[in-house]
Amino acid sequence: MKKKYLSVTYVAFFIATLFLSITVQSQSPFNCVTEAYLFQHNDVYAQNLASGNAVLDGINLTSEVINGVGYNDKDGYIWGSLKTSANNTIVRVGNNYEVTVYTVPGATYSYVGDINMDGIYYLKSGSNSFYKIDLDPESEDYLTKIGTGTLSQGIGNHDWAFNAADDMLYTVEKGSNILYKIDPATGNVTTLGEVPILSGLNYTYGAVYFDVDGNFYISANQTGTVYVVYAVQNVTSSLDMVSNLFAFGPSSSQNDGARCPTAPVPQEDCTNGVDDDGDGLVDCDDPACSGVAACPTITPTTTGRNGGLESNNRLSEKINQRNLNRIKTNDKFDRATAKRIYKSGSYGRKTSNTVSLWDFIPMDILEGTRAIESTPSDLVDITNATEVVAVDYITDNNEGAGTLLVLKTENSVYEHAKQICDRFTGSELLSVSNMEINEELFIKSIEKRPDGGIEYVASFSVRKSDDEQSYVVESHWNLDKYTQKGYYNFQIWASSIDDLYRLAEETLRLINIQKNITEYKSSDAPPIFIKKGNYSRGKIELDIVSTIGETVAEIEGKKRMTETSDSESVQFSIPLSGYVNHVTLDTQNLYDFGFRLKNEYDLTPDDLFLSDGTWGVDYSSEPFTQRFEVSQNTITFSDEEYGVERNFAATFEADQDVSIYRSLTPKFEKVDLSNYDIMRFNAKGTGKLKVILVKESIANWEDQPSITIDLSPNEREHIIYYNDLQSTAGVDEIILNDVKMIFFTLVSEGGSVAVEKTVEVNNIRFSEGNTAGTPDDVLTKMSVGPNPMENSTTFSFNYTQQRELTFEVFNILGKQVYEEAFTAKTGRNTINFERNNLASGLYFYKISAPDRKWKGKLLLK
Repeated sequence: MKKKYLSVTYVAFFIATLFLSITVQSQSPFNCVTEAYLFQHNDVYAQNLASGNAVLDGINLTSEVINGVGYNDKDGYIWGSLKTSANNTIVRVGNNYEVTVYTVPGATYSYVGDINMDGIYYLKSGSNSFYKIDLDPESEDYLTKIGTGTLSQGIGNHDWAFNAADDMLYTVEKGSNILYKIDPATGNVTTLGEVPILSGLNYTYGAVYFDVDGNFYISANQTGTVYVVYAVQNVTSSLDMVSNLFAFGPSSSQNDGARCPTAPVPQEDCTNGVDDDGDGLVDCDDPACSGVAACPTITPTTTGRNGGLESNNRLSEKINQRNLNRIKTNDKFDRATAKRIYKSGSYGRKTSNTVSLWDFIPMDILEGTRAIESTPSDLVDITNATEVVAVDYITDNNEGAGTLLVLKTENSVYEHAKQICDRFTGSELLSVSNMEINEELFIKSIEKRPDGGIEYVASFSVRKSDDEQSYVVESHWNLDKYTQKGYYNFQIWASSIDDLYRLAEETLRLINIQKNITEYKSSDAPPIFIKKGNYSRGKIELDIVSTIGETVAEIEGKKRMTETSDSESVQFSIPLSGYVNHVTLDTQNLYDFGFRLKNEYDLTPDDLFLSDGTWGVDYSSEPFTQRFEVSQNTITFSDEEYGVERNFAATFEADQDVSIYRSLTPKFEKVDLSNYDIMRFNAKGTGKLKVILVKESIANWEDQPSITIDLSPNEREHIIYYNDLQSTAGVDEIILNDVKMIFFTLVSEGGSVAVEKTVEVNNIRFSEGNTAGTPDDVLTKMSVGPNPMENSTTFSFNYTQQRELTFEVFNILGKQVYEEAFTAKTGRNTINFERNNLASGLYFYKISAPDRKWKGKLLLK
């Protein structure tokens, strides 16, 4: 098997090179530290079990493979079995990774090994027999083989470890996933049952460890996932076995693990809102909290219908138009009614004619799911994809368990990568590392959506070899690493790491059936990556994860101030001091920013793309555009306002309506503007301007709330009160709690001759309208209690004069469910509100005078 590397930094390479150039130092022990040490081939990684993060700490310790490693409490060193032709060699490794070689007569190379608290080294290979070497420096039998033993039953295991709590050996068998306890004195094997968290898996568990509390940590080679069985010394069967996920690390092979069994491992408290174990993950984001307290075991995945458009500044306008078309036509995807896909009789067979994308679609792989088609066919019109197929794997309650999106491209790889810009639209990249499929490396990432759902993601692309007789699989984090060829591009996301692995493994099998895969080209995952980002008012806030500790990162990129301006180069140097680093970049106001996060060791960089909602032009037929310009705002928005960045100015010749529009967010998500009362902007131009606020909850385009104003040649401020908006949706009150877009439509005069239309709109913002009232008419110190309410609640407030007011309550759709007129008095006022027959949910209340109003939210349990 060829050598594989974990997705970690090669900092140690420079240290190791330095060691080779100076006089060899004497060995010193590790002693009992909290890290686990993962040996792979002849390299060693220091792994933080809490985070799963592994740092390459020593390179090329020997010329041969080191395996069967264990920590020796008697001397503080790590010992291992060395694979040599003599086959009777063991090694002692010190904390500077210098190696001392010892020949022990009767020893044989072993890939299973550990050392008990008395310094006795127990080694085993594939047979039932094991042998012992005395590694206690105070013993007269030091460095001699002191006996052999035979297990009472055969076990297909790849590592074992001593539990200091009971001095017993423990191991997990590949395939059966059974936990075994072994009495080292007799070789008696006790079957403790299948580990629940491993049920149904078929991984190799090449590294296992213990901590001071007897918690047993199990690392899966293929995915790098670390599992835990708590306090195994108390386990008698699967019925009292408590197991869970613990961390997500990188994959490995030809590996073995060693750790001081009396050292603690930091544990996450899943309810306190604190990163207790220092892995950068809090409460339910931490895999150790999966299924614990209020943390879900899995969360449903998103549909392929909305996938495939995550990054790229070249297509902003086309993407904007595509999303607009979906809104205008009320394009909704319903998994419950989507076309079901069945496994055909030709599934998994070589196609004699042209290969179809459907030949690569896994079927019957995820237990308890069915496949439905979710193809976003409109990607072909606006991306470099020439063919697209998407399949969702859904459960009986129509929730997603996984998705496969396949796109065919010509001459280049597909231009949108799922991980690139989601982190600027509310998602978080919790982890990125390698996993191993068919003994080859692929990059996996774990992403948290804005709604709190977790998705496990992998992507790779497949092209023909130069002679077109076979396939080449490429897996890279950076798109510019792909060869300039045509590809089949695969994007996979799932609700668990294991389902992601199953889908990817079966996809590769199906690819290989159509044409043999003869080559894999892969990159390591980036050792420094951006967990999440946010842009607001000229500043970018970043959380940067450094798996290599203290270092310096560089950001290089290009930004555009507006949609119609040229790009300019941007560069930042960022010192990083810890695992998670919060960084603020002063970029000034911008529209989009594509950049690369580089590390000082020239390892895989991280790429990101930030874009705001795009100003675009919408019309039924092409008008003659004389001018369309976007500029930055001329005012600074206050913290009490919701400001829409960038202004526009346009001149058209048209005989039809022409609209300038913008989504409030880059991905057309809804925004709650219900806490404000008015929309304000400055405008000038010719004719009439219709202002439309597009709500997600209103299906018919004609029903969207709107108002038409007259433009004047001279700029003036327009203030639009929410209650002045008109809608034919049949609601008594328009609640702007789910606004996705703003439209400014130059209204046609109805003639057949094109006429010139001009418009300029500046400084759009939403704010509270209370300042528009008279100074002596003020409502203050509003309180609602209880809120949430069960049967009744009381509204209390101070008012500055006696006046007739109206109290109203609306449901989430804007329908009035209660109204009461009352006379407010000077001083403290109260309104008692009874629930009556209202259903549970979110409601909105309004207290209004003839010229002003005050709003808020009310939750009914």
